[in-house]
Amino acid sequence: MTSKTKHRISRILLWVLIVVMTIWMLFPFYWAINSSFKSEAQLAMMPTTFVPRDPVTNEVSVYTLNYEAVFTNEAFLRAIVNSVIVAGTVTFLALAIGAFAGFALGKLRYRGKDATLYVILAMTMFPAIAVLTGLYAIITNLGIPPIASMIITYLLFSLPFTAWVLTAFFRELPTEIFQSAQVDGATPFQTFYMIMLPLTAPALVTTGLLAFIGAWNEYLFALTFTSIAPDARTLPVIIANFPSQYSMQIPFGEIMAAGIISSIPLIIMVFVFQRRIVAGLTAGAVKG
Repeated sequence: MTSKTKHRISRILLWVLIVVMTIWMLFPFYWAINSSFKSEAQLAMMPTTFVPRDPVTNEVSVYTLNYEAVFTNEAFLRAIVNSVIVAGTVTFLALAIGAFAGFALGKLRYRGKDATLYVILAMTMFPAIAVLTGLYAIITNLGIPPIASMIITYLLFSLPFTAWVLTAFFRELPTEIFQSAQVDGATPFQTFYMIMLPLTAPALVTTGLLAFIGAWNEYLFALTFTSIAPDARTLPVIIANFPSQYSMQIPFGEIMAAGIISSIPLIIMVFVFQRRIVAGLTAGAVKG
C-alpha cells in the first residue's frame, strides 16, 4: 500500500469520524425540535417518526400549539426575565472582578501570589452538592432574596474559574507593554483599563460566555432557593416543573418547546461571538 493510498484512507476515516460525531452531538437537539412540533397523539405513535406526521393519514403535520402554550404561560415568561437578570448579572460581575484579579495575579508582583492562585484553584474543586446545605442555611438566616442568593451562589463557582483563566491570558501578554506604560507615566489601573483589558477581549468573551451558560442552565441551587418563591424561578426550574402545571398527562411537547426556546439565546450568542471565542480558545497555544 502506497503512502498516497494510506493518506487517502486516513482522510476518509477522519471525515467518517467527523460525520459520526456531528450526528451524535446534533441528533438530541434535532429530536427535541422534532418532538416540540408533535401533539400527544403524534408523540405516542409507534413506530416513532423522524418528522411530525398525522396519526391517521401519516402525512407530515406540524403541531404549533406547544409553542403557543409556552408563550402564553406567564410563569415561563417570568422565568425568562429572571434568567436574564441572574445570568447577565453573574456574567458582568464575574468578568469585572475576574479581570481585576487576573491582571493582579498575572502582571503584578506581591507576596502570597502563588498561594492565592492555589486557593482560587482549590475553590473550583468542591462539588455543588457539597456546599448546598451550608449555603442554604446561611442565605435563609440572612434573609437574602432568591434572585440575589442565586447571583451570589453562582459567583462562588464562576468567579474562581474566570479569575484563573484570565490570569493565564494576562500572563501571556508581553511584559514590555506593561513596562512601557509605566515609563510613560501610566498608573497600574490606567495600564489595566486602557491597554491590557482591550487586548484580552477574546478571553473576556470566552470566559463570559461560559459563565453565562453556567448561570443560565443551573438547576440545583435555583430549585432550592426558589422552593418557596415561585415568582423567582429561572428557566430550568420552570421547564422541570411543567408537568406539575397540567393534569392527567405529562406535556412532553411543551417541555421540548420550552427547552428549544431557552436554548436560542445561547445559540445566538455563540454565533455572534464565534470568532472571538475561537481566538480566546487558541490564544497562547503557540509561542514565538
